Amino acid sequence: MKHPSIPSAQLLVQYCKAVEISQIVISPGSRNAPLIIGFTEDPYFDCYSIVDERCAAFFAAGMAQQLKHPVVVLCTSGSALLNYYPAVAEAFYSGHPLVIISADRPPYRIDIGDGQTIRQDHVFERHIGYSANLQQDVTHATGTVKTYDASRIPEDVSLKEMQRKINEFNQEQLSMALRTAFEKRLPVHINVPFEEPLYNTQDHSDVQQEINIRIAPKHKKVEDVSVFTGKWNTAKRKMILVGVLPPNEMDMRWLDALAGDPSVLIFTETTSNLHHPNILPSIDSIIAPIEESEDKEESFKALQPDILLTFGGLVVSKKIKAFLRRYKPAEHWHVHEQRANDTFFCLSHHFKSKLNTFLEQFIPDINIVPSAYRDQWLGIRDHYTRRRKAYVDIIPFSDMWVFDKLMEQLPKSAMIQLANSSTVRYAQLFNMHNGLEVYCNRGTSGIDGSTSTAVGASLHKKTPTVLITGDLSFFYDSNGLWNQYLRSDFRIILINNGGGGIFRILPGKEDSKNFRTFFETAHELNAKPLCEMYAIEYQLVSDKTELLKVLEHFYEASDRPKLLEIKTPAEVNDQILLAYFDFISSN
Repeated sequence: MKHPSIPSAQLLVQYCKAVEISQIVISPGSRNAPLIIGFTEDPYFDCYSIVDERCAAFFAAGMAQQLKHPVVVLCTSGSALLNYYPAVAEAFYSGHPLVIISADRPPYRIDIGDGQTIRQDHVFERHIGYSANLQQDVTHATGTVKTYDASRIPEDVSLKEMQRKINEFNQEQLSMALRTAFEKRLPVHINVPFEEPLYNTQDHSDVQQEINIRIAPKHKKVEDVSVFTGKWNTAKRKMILVGVLPPNEMDMRWLDALAGDPSVLIFTETTSNLHHPNILPSIDSIIAPIEESEDKEESFKALQPDILLTFGGLVVSKKIKAFLRRYKPAEHWHVHEQRANDTFFCLSHHFKSKLNTFLEQFIPDINIVPSAYRDQWLGIRDHYTRRRKAYVDIIPFSDMWVFDKLMEQLPKSAMIQLANSSTVRYAQLFNMHNGLEVYCNRGTSGIDGSTSTAVGASLHKKTPTVLITGDLSFFYDSNGLWNQYLRSDFRIILINNGGGGIFRILPGKEDSKNFRTFFETAHELNAKPLCEMYAIEYQLVSDKTELLKVLEHFYEASDRPKLLEIKTPAEVNDQILLAYFDFISSN
């Protein structure tokens, strides 16, 4: 087996192997050649080639999302590294343990006019769990190092001793970085400088010592919760709000226990991956009608909880955020191992624990409290659900009508990847089958990277993957299709309303050329040329009959991935959505 001849490259590869990081996403380059050789020549590693670094990083984030295990993304020097930043920020806020490895020029080549050279150390400083900046080897290209940085090789210290100290420093940095990725589930950056020659190999590794990185145990004992159970047992209005939560993250017995208490109201979102008859999955369908009602103040006070318990990641609904910021609970508790966002400006306690570990200690000591709180709002939910069905039956072909039919026709077992902006917000209005696993990049909520994330995630699922995306998000990340890893059961549903339709329902909408150009960014693009380029089966529909007919067979097995483009009318989509909330509010 070939090994790179550069000691730090050998060391880094061996450290990844020692902690069982086997998934390596590589973007081509020359400066990272020693690491490309090290990873690709070792059969232990599964290596993926993605040319576009922005896509590569989101691709790796999709893999980490599914594996819940660190994934390496590797690039050359220069601006290549900066293209990782959107995915690094997403991983930072979503808790995906990306290991970003960048090859660099030696320090003496920085800021002297060499090409493909930038200041790479600490480049992700504000959105990274740890930055490890390895030291350059002195036993490799020793003559070049002496020529350009003689101070690094003093005459009174042996070369062997200097390299030993460099190895010790690099080992410490690698241990810190990889421990952070595992223990804190945050992205980490490892920057390693290489001098030429870069492509030399040898048939043995010089890394002989045993690598032993101690990863702290994940299951921490929960603090004494007796004070909190006491408060819970006396409160008549408790609200549970669940943000982004991976499937099967919550034991169903705990959900049954909480949902069975009439004093507990549970709000979830599509990305919460929780299903129960006694929860409210469409938050905006509850909040929006209250906003327009004559007795708004009275209704919001009736909804206001005494205690708010939150878990999971970020929440999509802006309406529930606005409500809880104005009608604050007396107590807000959040459960998460690492982070507790004070989203509603009233956070009073953070349980630093895994969700099930916390619930296992908390629920046996809580009592069912008599209350009309839950059932009052479940009745309102049921009314709005009936009104929604009646509304969809009478509206014309539009984004909302399309989403209703898409949610009904999704396969009963699949991974659903939602793009951001209008896509994820429309999805919140409809119920999904409990066999579906739903994901969305809600860390930064950007439209970039949705396709790349879905493709990467699909590689580690046995079930088919369905990406539901809007046109701007899809075309923005069209390079996410530029790879050899699209599975034949990969499905893309593209709702093309000719621009950023969400801007038509936001404040500031106006019927002007400036609005259409700089906010809505109106266009006439379609996905057919991209599908031809990437050998994706393409279908286009633009009315109710066509859509229903295509959906009958869209998810059937095929030899190639499929894309269904649905052209909807931009000029009526916003009107139909806004009228929906008025309609469900009426009797």
